[in-house]
Amino acid sequence: MFIGRDAEIKKLNEMYASGKYECAVIYGRRRVGKTTLIKKFIEGKRAIYFLSREADGGVNLTNFSNDIYAVTAKELKGNAFFADWEKAFDYIYELVKNERLILVIDEFPYLANGYRPISSIIQAHIDNHFKDSKLFLILCGSSMSLMEKQVLAYKSPLYGRRTAQFKILPFGFFTSLPFFEGYSKEDKAMLYGVTGGIPEYLNKINPSKSVRDNIIELYLTPSGNLFEEPSNLLKQELRELSTYNGIIEAIADGASRLNDIATKCGIESNKCAKYLKSLISLGIVKKEWPVTEPASSKRSIYLLDDMMFRFWYRFVFPNMSGIVSGLGEAIYEFEVENSLSAYMGIAFEEICKQYIIERAKEKTTPLLPGKLGRWWGNNPKEKCQEEIDILSYRKDDALFGECKWIKDLVGMDVLENLKRRSNLFSYKNKWFWLFAKTGFTDRLITEAVDCDKIKLVCLEDMI
Repeated sequence: MFIGRDAEIKKLNEMYASGKYECAVIYGRRRVGKTTLIKKFIEGKRAIYFLSREADGGVNLTNFSNDIYAVTAKELKGNAFFADWEKAFDYIYELVKNERLILVIDEFPYLANGYRPISSIIQAHIDNHFKDSKLFLILCGSSMSLMEKQVLAYKSPLYGRRTAQFKILPFGFFTSLPFFEGYSKEDKAMLYGVTGGIPEYLNKINPSKSVRDNIIELYLTPSGNLFEEPSNLLKQELRELSTYNGIIEAIADGASRLNDIATKCGIESNKCAKYLKSLISLGIVKKEWPVTEPASSKRSIYLLDDMMFRFWYRFVFPNMSGIVSGLGEAIYEFEVENSLSAYMGIAFEEICKQYIIERAKEKTTPLLPGKLGRWWGNNPKEKCQEEIDILSYRKDDALFGECKWIKDLVGMDVLENLKRRSNLFSYKNKWFWLFAKTGFTDRLITEAVDCDKIKLVCLEDMI
């Protein structure tokens, strides 16, 4: 079953229909569904699909030859091989002079690392031949930093040769819902919170088992599909794994400022900043500022951008010895179960932000969201620090949001606190949206009915 990626499929089909040279660059973190997207797109079309290996140019050329002949001359597959990459692309050019053909090079960074001239060779063929042909070239890769360096960067030989690029992101909560059929709405949110919308992880959910049993089976069992997943991913991308593990664990445990992370890990701040930059390039960590401030602000914090990593480093990494010893169920009961509600706080904020975007697409928000994110800062009047879960603003209009993943009903005190914090800003028009896992008190509901500036949204309403 193919789910989501409608916009990407539509754009790729539009490019295919142009009949002229196209080059799509597709990249994103591992397991996010890039190859699945490509294979769905090329269904029923004349296409050569080549998956690069971590090998030298000769090995990849042999495999490339076989994949070309498998589509264009089956009798030659395994019996004939191109002498070099120039000859291979010359052959491709003869095929695409007058006929539409898709050529996919998946995991392109492996090929570029094993045979460095490849980017220049492809560039020369694009400039001298392919740009006037019917070739649809797709370059795909999982190493985001290498794809940006080898394909998208200004200094890359392939710079300017693409006609479109697609950064494939994890599914949002609402796109992920088909994976959660049969679960309660609360359970759907929790399953999203522990998988982060990565299609491969969503596919691992066993619909016949509870959230508890899925977490134990996936994470807290030595043979679980996600028991060693972050370690395996990092090994493919980074060295000095112990240092990176310490940094990620520190963030998962609540450290968010550079100095706090560096101190907790016992490394210098400038070195820590370099490690964090690498993790940001991989999509594991994000650097965040108060939504009203520029990216140059010194008030930045670091958060885990990948929910699966956040869950794993919060609950699995510190308990690996116990899990290997067969204590997975006990670890769930003593470590995970009582902390899951607190863990879901940030995940619920993300779901609420996505909800606002979905409503904006339907033109049912009081303002078109401009900047949308969290805010934190000083309250000079009360001389204390304040936080706002969601703030979106455009010109004189602002939407303030508060998100509560708690069992109790949300009451008037939450609204009053949100209004008080909103007084730190001078926007002319203000709206207040309150989000709750469970629901709201009668008094707050009455208040909202009488005021069109207040909107109450519980999880039940979202889905």
